[in-house]
Order: sequence, then C-alpha cells, then structure tokens
Amino acid sequence: MSVSTIDSRVFRDLFGTEEARAIFSDQAYVQRLIEVEAALARAESKELVIPDDVGEAISSQARVENIDFDRFSKDTENVGYPVLPLITQLQEKMDEKYAKYLHWGATTQDIMDTATILQIREGLVLVRKLLNRLSEILTNLAVKYRDVPTAGRTHLQHALPVTFGYKLAVYLSSFQRHLQRLNELETRCLVVQFGGAVGTLASLGSDDTGLRVRAQLAAELGLRNPTITWHVARDNIAEVTNFLSLIGGSLGKIALDIILMSSNEVGEVSEPFVLGRGASSTMPQKRNPISSEVILAASKILRANAGLGMDAMVADFERASGPWHLEWACIPESFVICCGALHQTCFVMGGLVVHKNSMLRNLESTKGRIVAEAVMMGLAETIGRGKAHDVIYDACSQSIEKETSLFEALIGNEEVRGELGEERLRQLCDPLKYLGCCQQMIDHVTGISFDFGKEKTPIVSFQKVQ
Repeated sequence: MSVSTIDSRVFRDLFGTEEARAIFSDQAYVQRLIEVEAALARAESKELVIPDDVGEAISSQARVENIDFDRFSKDTENVGYPVLPLITQLQEKMDEKYAKYLHWGATTQDIMDTATILQIREGLVLVRKLLNRLSEILTNLAVKYRDVPTAGRTHLQHALPVTFGYKLAVYLSSFQRHLQRLNELETRCLVVQFGGAVGTLASLGSDDTGLRVRAQLAAELGLRNPTITWHVARDNIAEVTNFLSLIGGSLGKIALDIILMSSNEVGEVSEPFVLGRGASSTMPQKRNPISSEVILAASKILRANAGLGMDAMVADFERASGPWHLEWACIPESFVICCGALHQTCFVMGGLVVHKNSMLRNLESTKGRIVAEAVMMGLAETIGRGKAHDVIYDACSQSIEKETSLFEALIGNEEVRGELGEERLRQLCDPLKYLGCCQQMIDHVTGISFDFGKEKTPIVSFQKVQ
C-alpha cells in the first residue's frame, strides 16, 4: 500500500521515473548500508585494526538477499534506526569469528550518512543525464526558432518584441549553470562519514588510526575524505536539496510559460499530442497541458523540501536529537520528484508544437504599440526622452481608443512627422526591426563550449493510449 505520489501505482509515473525510484528504494538503501559496512571492514583490515582476512570475509558474507524485510521493518520501528536491526541479521548469517568485527568502531549515523551519500551520488548521475538531455533539446530549439518573432511580455502585457529562440535560450542558460553547479557540488558534498559516537574516532584509539581508516574507507567507496566529522554540519546535504530545488525552479518557470502560452486566447504553443492525454471527463474539446501542470507542482514540492533540508542543519551539540530525520524524508522524494519533472520537461520540449502564425498574429495584435519604445527612442534623439515619452504615450492612448495602429496615430502628428519623416516612422513602427541583440545572445548561449556528455539519449516520449 502506498500513500505517496512518488511510489503510488496511480501517480508514480506522473511525478517520478522508475530509474529514480530504483535508486532510492528500500532494497537499494539496505544494499548501500551493507556496502558501507563491508567497506568499513575492508578498510579496517587493510589498516590492521581488525585481522587482515576479516574485511573480505565480511564483504562476501554480508548479502542483502539474506535480509528478512518484514522483520527488519518491525525491528527498525522498535529501535528507531535501521542499522542495529541490520547488523543483527547480518551477523546471524556470518561465521562468528568474522561477525564480531562487523560495525567495528562505527556509530549508526556513520553508516546511514555514508549510505545516503552513495545514493545521492547515484542520483546525481541520473540528474546529470537528464540535464544534458534537456540542454540538448533546448539548444536545438533555440537554434531552430532563433529568428521567429514573438511578443515579449512583462506583467503579462505586451512589452517589446523578442524571438521565440530568445525565450528558449534564456531557459537553456539556467540549465548550463545547473550543470556547472553540479560539478562544484560533487566536489564538496560527496564525502564519507566516519567518526564514531561523537565524531572523534576515539573507539579506534588516540593516535591517527581512525583517520587512516576513514581515508581508506573513502577510497574503498570512491568518496572524498572530509577534514572533520560532519555529523552535525549538514550544509552538504542542504546544498543537495537546494540544488534540486533550483532545478525545480527553472523547470517551473518553463512550465508556467507553456501553460500560459498554450491557453486558447494566446495559442502560441501546445504540448505534444498523445491520444487521450490531457482529456477532460466532461469537456471533449479540452487538451490540457498536463505535463506542465505536473512540472509546476513538482517545482513547489522541491522548494518545500529545500526548506526541510535547511531545517535539518539546525542540530544540537555533537549528535542531533531529531532534525536529521527530516533528511530521510526529503532526500529520496526530492530526487524522484526532480527526475520526474526533468523527464516531463524533456517530453514537453522535445515534442513542443510551436504555432508561428499565432505568435505573429499576437505580435501584431496591439497594432504596433509593442514598439512604442522604438519610436520614443528615435524621437528622443531630437526632442529629448521625457518629451518623447509624453508624445508617444498620448499617441498610444489614441491608438487604443480609436483602434488604429500606432503609425496611424503618429503620422498625423506634425511634430513627429517633421522630426522623423514618414519612412523613418514606418521603420520604427515595425516590430520585426526592433529585436535588439536577442539573436546574438542566442548565438552566445548555444555556441558556448559546454560538455553535454558523451552519452546521447533519445528524446523521451509517452506511448499513445490504445
């Protein structure tokens, strides 16, 4: 039985992906716990803290297949943490001469934190793959629609002309920065945890033995070795949840734009058509932007979870009395939700239907008023910006009231006609001649030397409902 959207049989493929769920499943988590315990035993054997043959013996005998998950669940509920119940079951299946060295010198949080870091590392690999895929899609779209004019809007009102490629390149720039953030994050956050009861490694002696074991444990697991125990310094975990939230914010922005642009009154884009997708139970004409709606919801969940990650940073003394538990909830959900939203966005943008004629129609719908700034700047060269603003403001008011074009409202003004001339005024009133540097900026963004990875993954698609 499930009560969560990320593993619900009904909602799970709207809000997540099977690949992401597999990384954070119970089976996968317990496997990671076992991997950490085995790696610790190997590290201690290599540093001769325990007999040199124990590490490999424990690694071969500690098997997730031997875990009774029903019993494990009940014991975890009783103890409050999963590590002691896990050790108990693992020891029952081991030779006694090796079993006594399992979990040597460690504390529960050492094992759980390191297992979580292993999951995070695997989750970030998937996030990177999806970011690369989406960046490639957006790059292709920005190039394709580089010169397609559309209305730029501020406060939901026509502001100035842009090209649709410019909007797409703005989206793309965010994901290029997210990939840069990911590179930086991995060097800071993928660190091993091993400190013992209060982080001092006292259980392994007062010399540097504990530090050598920690370094070897990091090497065994392919993680970085921290300078100090981070039991109560949770900024690395908070950085991960906030990073996923940043991705969610960028995805939410795209989703909101698509929702607004696909409304009937605007009609500039549509989500990919799949038979039955977005249908209404009572209104047969509806084709709702379902993926964008899910993405928008996901972005809000990710922002909320980022707050939980921040709350978990406020920990008391050397081992916290509770905030740590917040991470158990928000890390798996954030990864699954983020990967699901990236997956949905790849679907939307990979098959986006662009209605260029509607974009042009909307651009022209304000009868040239969208380039009022262009005329004002042209006129300001001779009569000053302030006066030019007032003249064009009055002309725009006339254009609205009389439902005429801005050019028609201005050509009858003797001062304007005298300063600019009819041909110059006509050019200034042409939206296609006031695109600024947007095309050059598209070229800058899409032309950046950026490593999208060697793996080329196909654009995701939903199968048609039969």
